[in-house]
Amino acid sequence: MLNHEKNIIELKNITVRFDGETILDDLNLTIRDGEFVTLLGSSGCGKTTTLRIIAGFLEPDEGEVFFDSKNMNGVPAHKREVNTIFQRYALFPHYNVFDNVAYGLKVRHVPKDEIRERVMEMLRLVNLEGFAKRSVAKLSGGQQQRVAIARALVLKPKVLLLDEPLSALDAKLRKDMQVELRNIQQATGITFIFVTHDQEEALSMSDTVVVMNEGKIQQIGSPEDIYNEPQNAFVADFIGESNILDGVMKEDFKASFSGHTFQCVDKGFTPGEAVDIVVRPEDVDIVKPENGMLRGTVTSVTFLGVHYEIIVDIGGFKWMIQTTDYAGVGDTVGLSIDPDAIHVMKKSKYSGLYGDYSTFSDEMEEMNQMSEELAEEYAEELAAQRAEEEEEEKDDASGGSAEEGAGT
Repeated sequence: MLNHEKNIIELKNITVRFDGETILDDLNLTIRDGEFVTLLGSSGCGKTTTLRIIAGFLEPDEGEVFFDSKNMNGVPAHKREVNTIFQRYALFPHYNVFDNVAYGLKVRHVPKDEIRERVMEMLRLVNLEGFAKRSVAKLSGGQQQRVAIARALVLKPKVLLLDEPLSALDAKLRKDMQVELRNIQQATGITFIFVTHDQEEALSMSDTVVVMNEGKIQQIGSPEDIYNEPQNAFVADFIGESNILDGVMKEDFKASFSGHTFQCVDKGFTPGEAVDIVVRPEDVDIVKPENGMLRGTVTSVTFLGVHYEIIVDIGGFKWMIQTTDYAGVGDTVGLSIDPDAIHVMKKSKYSGLYGDYSTFSDEMEEMNQMSEELAEEYAEELAAQRAEEEEEEKDDASGGSAEEGAGT
């Protein structure tokens, strides 16, 4: 029986260096039995290195790894009760589905009857009944993914490590497999540790999300906590879109930013303390200018199907608003913000680096300008080509006339 209060993995003060560069910097992480944990971050943040430390593929330069309270430093990968699914599934192309899934059991000399029973059980779990004799080379990407999962789970590991296993799939199949993986994890109760750079994957599948950057953990929490209560500007910007502004905490439940004092739901800051303010684009309402807490000018509008993405310039700061209400470029609009839409954070090393969509607007404008320039260049080239063709036709026509005259 699983005990979700029990710690199955503990990483204590883990430091890893490669060629003098620190990849993991005094990292501490505790994972509970039966959790679906996602290590989330951009390329180079240290998430895959963390996975390799847990798997036993890599030894830390400093720190300790505990599995079920036992120190695992120096214990090789094959002696740890973990299994890993990589980005490339590493299936045996000359084996059929059954033999791929059964491979690890055969290596361990499990009796044939038990092998068949466990393999068929896994194929049912991953919805591949009837595929046992199918060549893996003839399977789709999603089916190959399921074979890799079955092969990993048939050995009954206590922990399954997944290193960006969905990255090679197309968007629709990736979404389907997100649901599939979550269902499999809940059905087996095995601890899943999943590595990804995709925020949507992390938010949709996980019990716990670990946001990483520069070899350090920036925040650990539920998907809801990570999204609604980011601890610094990096997390707020990395998880979804955010307007992040400089502000001052006037007193409990009152924050000042963009030249206006707002009611909020945060407290515990020093009166007059400089803070970072986060407002998600979907939490801002566009209203008539006279009804707005803030007023600004629309500089960009993008239609995204379910909503418009509107950039509004307020005193030189570009806000992003996601709304079903339309406003045109050049319109003066008001913004209305409810108290619970305002999240107040302590200042950090990431303050001032994120959250202003001036760059976004400039990039869009630059792209539009480049598109116009390219269109003009293409039109000029096309006109020159047509003029050249017309000249050649004239030359051919005059040459033909001359020959006819000479023949006469």
